[in-house]
Amino acid sequence: MKIAIIPARGGSKRIPRKNIKPFAGFPMIAHAITAACKSDLFDRIIVTTDDQEIAEIAHQYGAETPFVRPAELADDHTPTVPVIAHAIQECDSLGWNIQQACCIYPSVPFIQIDDLKNGLALLLESAADYCFPITEYPSAIQRSLKRDEDGHMWPKYPEHQLTRTQDLEPAYYDAGQFYWGTRTAWLSKPRIHSNGVGLPIPGWRVVDIDTPDDWVRAEAIHKALFEMS
Repeated sequence: MKIAIIPARGGSKRIPRKNIKPFAGFPMIAHAITAACKSDLFDRIIVTTDDQEIAEIAHQYGAETPFVRPAELADDHTPTVPVIAHAIQECDSLGWNIQQACCIYPSVPFIQIDDLKNGLALLLESAADYCFPITEYPSAIQRSLKRDEDGHMWPKYPEHQLTRTQDLEPAYYDAGQFYWGTRTAWLSKPRIHSNGVGLPIPGWRVVDIDTPDDWVRAEAIHKALFEMS
Protein backbone atom coordinates (compact mmCIF):
# COMPACT_ATOMS: atom_id res chain seq x y z
CA MET A 1 0.00 0.00 0.00
CA LYS A 2 1.15 3.51 -0.83
CA ILE A 3 -0.25 6.43 1.15
CA ALA A 4 0.09 10.19 1.10
CA ILE A 5 0.40 11.86 4.49
CA ILE A 6 -0.21 15.61 4.64
CA PRO A 7 0.88 17.15 7.98
CA ALA A 8 -1.27 20.21 8.65
CA ARG A 9 -1.31 21.57 12.17
CA GLY A 10 -3.60 24.43 13.14
CA GLY A 11 -1.14 26.68 14.96
CA SER A 12 0.68 28.53 12.19
CA LYS A 13 1.91 31.84 13.63
CA ARG A 14 3.67 33.80 10.89
CA ILE A 15 0.72 33.30 8.53
CA PRO A 16 -2.31 32.56 10.74
CA ARG A 17 -4.42 29.64 9.48
CA LYS A 18 -1.99 29.26 6.58
CA ASN A 19 -2.98 25.72 5.73
CA ILE A 20 -6.60 26.65 4.96
CA LYS A 21 -6.21 30.29 3.93
CA PRO A 22 -7.61 30.83 0.41
CA PHE A 23 -5.01 30.64 -2.35
CA ALA A 24 -5.97 30.89 -6.03
CA GLY A 25 -9.60 30.27 -5.15
CA PHE A 26 -9.14 27.25 -2.89
CA PRO A 27 -8.02 26.55 0.68
CA MET A 28 -4.24 26.17 0.55
CA ILE A 29 -4.30 22.51 1.61
CA ALA A 30 -6.67 21.69 -1.26
CA HIS A 31 -3.83 22.05 -3.76
CA ALA A 32 -1.84 19.27 -2.06
CA ILE A 33 -4.86 16.99 -1.65
CA THR A 34 -5.99 17.49 -5.25
CA ALA A 35 -2.54 16.71 -6.64
CA ALA A 36 -2.37 13.54 -4.56
CA CYS A 37 -5.85 12.47 -5.72
CA LYS A 38 -5.17 13.15 -9.40
CA SER A 39 -1.84 11.34 -9.36
CA ASP A 40 -3.54 7.93 -8.89
CA LEU A 41 -0.48 6.88 -6.90
CA PHE A 42 -2.06 6.45 -3.49
CA ASP A 43 -4.35 3.92 -1.90
CA ARG A 44 -5.13 6.42 0.84
CA ILE A 45 -4.63 10.15 1.32
CA ILE A 46 -4.30 11.08 4.99
CA VAL A 47 -4.21 14.47 6.68
CA THR A 48 -2.63 14.38 10.12
CA THR A 49 -3.89 17.39 12.07
CA ASP A 50 -4.83 18.62 15.51
CA ASP A 51 -7.40 21.04 14.10
CA GLN A 52 -11.08 20.23 13.48
CA GLU A 53 -11.59 22.88 10.81
CA ILE A 54 -8.60 21.62 8.83
CA ALA A 55 -9.98 18.09 9.13
CA GLU A 56 -13.37 19.17 7.79
CA ILE A 57 -11.83 20.95 4.80
CA ALA A 58 -9.58 17.96 4.13
CA HIS A 59 -12.66 15.73 3.91
CA GLN A 60 -14.29 18.11 1.43
CA TYR A 61 -11.39 17.67 -0.99
CA GLY A 62 -11.04 13.91 -0.70
CA ALA A 63 -8.63 13.21 2.16
CA GLU A 64 -9.15 11.14 5.30
CA THR A 65 -8.43 12.01 8.92
CA PRO A 66 -8.63 8.65 10.70
CA PHE A 67 -6.88 9.94 13.84
CA VAL A 68 -6.10 13.19 15.65
CA ARG A 69 -2.50 14.31 15.84
CA PRO A 70 -1.45 14.59 19.51
CA ALA A 71 -0.51 18.00 20.88
CA GLU A 72 3.11 16.99 21.52
CA LEU A 73 3.53 16.47 17.76
CA ALA A 74 1.83 19.73 16.75
CA ASP A 75 4.04 22.51 18.07
CA ASP A 76 6.44 24.88 16.30
CA HIS A 77 9.48 22.69 16.91
CA THR A 78 8.24 19.22 15.94
CA PRO A 79 10.31 17.74 13.07
CA THR A 80 8.60 16.14 10.10
CA VAL A 81 9.86 12.56 10.51
CA PRO A 82 8.26 11.85 13.92
CA VAL A 83 4.93 13.19 12.64
CA ILE A 84 4.99 10.85 9.65
CA ALA A 85 6.17 7.93 11.79
CA HIS A 86 3.25 8.51 14.16
CA ALA A 87 0.82 8.59 11.22
CA ILE A 88 2.14 5.29 9.89
CA GLN A 89 1.83 3.69 13.32
CA GLU A 90 -1.76 4.92 13.60
CA CYS A 91 -2.51 3.47 10.16
CA ASP A 92 -0.91 0.18 11.25
CA SER A 93 -3.50 -0.02 14.01
CA LEU A 94 -6.19 0.11 11.31
CA GLY A 95 -4.67 -2.92 9.60
CA TRP A 96 -3.18 -1.09 6.64
CA ASN A 97 -0.12 -2.69 5.05
CA ILE A 98 1.96 0.38 4.13
CA GLN A 99 5.10 -0.05 2.05
CA GLN A 100 5.80 3.51 0.91
CA ALA A 101 4.54 6.80 2.30
CA CYS A 102 4.82 10.25 0.76
CA CYS A 103 4.81 13.23 3.07
CA ILE A 104 3.28 16.11 1.12
CA TYR A 105 3.44 19.50 2.79
CA PRO A 106 0.12 21.38 2.88
CA SER A 107 1.35 24.69 1.44
CA VAL A 108 2.53 23.56 -2.01
CA PRO A 109 0.39 25.24 -4.69
CA PHE A 110 3.12 24.62 -7.29
CA ILE A 111 3.31 20.86 -6.76
CA GLN A 112 3.23 18.81 -9.97
CA ILE A 113 1.75 15.35 -10.41
CA ASP A 114 4.64 14.26 -12.64
CA ASP A 115 7.08 15.15 -9.86
CA LEU A 116 5.22 12.86 -7.46
CA LYS A 117 5.34 10.06 -10.03
CA ASN A 118 8.99 10.61 -10.89
CA GLY A 119 9.87 10.79 -7.21
CA LEU A 120 8.36 7.38 -6.54
CA ALA A 121 10.10 5.90 -9.57
CA LEU A 122 13.45 7.27 -8.43
CA LEU A 123 12.91 5.99 -4.88
CA LEU A 124 12.23 2.48 -6.14
CA GLU A 125 15.03 2.56 -8.70
CA SER A 126 17.66 3.84 -6.28
CA ALA A 127 16.69 1.70 -3.28
CA ALA A 128 17.33 4.81 -1.14
CA ASP A 129 15.47 5.55 2.08
CA TYR A 130 13.93 8.75 0.74
CA CYS A 131 13.44 10.77 -2.43
CA PHE A 132 12.63 14.48 -2.49
CA PRO A 133 12.61 17.34 -5.03
CA ILE A 134 15.57 19.68 -5.14
CA THR A 135 16.47 22.75 -7.15
CA GLU A 136 19.72 24.51 -7.94
CA TYR A 137 20.71 27.71 -6.14
CA PRO A 138 20.30 30.63 -8.58
CA SER A 139 23.78 31.91 -7.71
CA ALA A 140 26.98 30.07 -6.90
CA ILE A 141 27.13 29.67 -3.11
CA GLN A 142 30.93 29.53 -3.31
CA ARG A 143 30.83 33.21 -4.33
CA SER A 144 28.57 34.24 -1.43
CA LEU A 145 29.46 37.17 0.82
CA LYS A 146 29.20 37.92 4.53
CA ARG A 147 28.59 41.34 6.07
CA ASP A 148 30.08 42.55 9.35
CA GLU A 149 28.49 44.96 11.84
CA ASP A 150 30.02 47.96 10.06
CA GLY A 151 28.61 46.94 6.72
CA HIS A 152 31.90 45.75 5.25
CA MET A 153 31.63 42.79 2.90
CA TRP A 154 33.90 39.74 2.83
CA PRO A 155 34.00 36.60 0.68
CA LYS A 156 32.58 33.70 2.62
CA TYR A 157 34.84 31.38 0.63
CA PRO A 158 37.98 33.45 -0.14
CA GLU A 159 39.50 30.65 -2.16
CA HIS A 160 36.78 31.11 -4.77
CA GLN A 161 36.52 34.91 -5.00
CA LEU A 162 38.23 34.88 -8.40
CA THR A 163 36.83 31.57 -9.66
CA ARG A 164 34.48 31.86 -12.61
CA THR A 165 30.94 30.88 -11.63
CA GLN A 166 30.71 28.45 -14.56
CA ASP A 167 33.69 26.58 -13.12
CA LEU A 168 32.07 26.03 -9.71
CA GLU A 169 30.16 22.93 -8.70
CA PRO A 170 26.37 23.48 -8.65
CA ALA A 171 24.70 23.45 -5.24
CA TYR A 172 21.13 22.41 -4.52
CA TYR A 173 18.52 22.96 -1.84
CA ASP A 174 15.42 21.09 -0.72
CA ALA A 175 12.34 22.32 -2.59
CA GLY A 176 10.21 21.68 0.51
CA GLN A 177 7.29 20.07 -1.32
CA PHE A 178 7.23 16.33 -0.59
CA TYR A 179 9.27 13.36 0.65
CA TRP A 180 8.78 9.84 -0.59
CA GLY A 181 10.06 7.32 1.92
CA THR A 182 9.95 3.63 2.65
CA ARG A 183 8.05 2.36 5.63
CA THR A 184 11.30 1.21 7.23
CA ALA A 185 12.91 4.61 6.78
CA TRP A 186 10.05 6.60 8.30
CA LEU A 187 9.84 4.31 11.32
CA SER A 188 13.58 4.02 11.93
CA LYS A 189 13.90 7.81 11.46
CA PRO A 190 17.19 8.34 9.62
CA ARG A 191 17.83 11.94 8.55
CA ILE A 192 16.18 12.67 5.22
CA HIS A 193 18.83 14.88 3.63
CA SER A 194 21.69 12.47 4.26
CA ASN A 195 19.76 9.32 3.37
CA GLY A 196 17.86 10.28 0.25
CA VAL A 197 18.12 10.90 -3.48
CA GLY A 198 17.25 14.24 -5.05
CA LEU A 199 14.82 14.80 -7.91
CA PRO A 200 15.86 18.03 -9.70
CA ILE A 201 12.99 20.39 -10.59
CA PRO A 202 13.03 23.92 -12.09
CA GLY A 203 13.59 26.78 -9.69
CA TRP A 204 10.56 28.70 -10.92
CA ARG A 205 8.34 26.01 -9.39
CA VAL A 206 9.88 26.35 -5.94
CA VAL A 207 8.33 28.85 -3.52
CA ASP A 208 8.75 28.36 0.23
CA ILE A 209 5.72 30.05 1.81
CA ASP A 210 6.69 30.93 5.39
CA THR A 211 6.02 34.67 5.71
CA PRO A 212 3.36 37.13 4.46
CA ASP A 213 5.87 38.38 1.88
CA ASP A 214 6.35 34.81 0.64
CA TRP A 215 2.58 34.48 0.29
CA VAL A 216 2.28 37.65 -1.83
CA ARG A 217 5.14 36.53 -4.06
CA ALA A 218 3.62 33.06 -4.47
CA GLU A 219 0.26 34.54 -5.44
CA ALA A 220 1.90 36.75 -8.04
CA ILE A 221 3.88 33.88 -9.53
CA HIS A 222 0.88 31.54 -9.55
CA LYS A 223 -1.26 34.14 -11.28
CA ALA A 224 1.39 34.81 -13.92
CA LEU A 225 2.07 31.14 -14.62
CA PHE A 226 -1.27 29.40 -14.21
CA GLU A 227 -4.12 31.92 -14.18
CA MET A 228 -3.39 34.21 -17.11
CA SER A 229 -3.11 31.67 -19.93
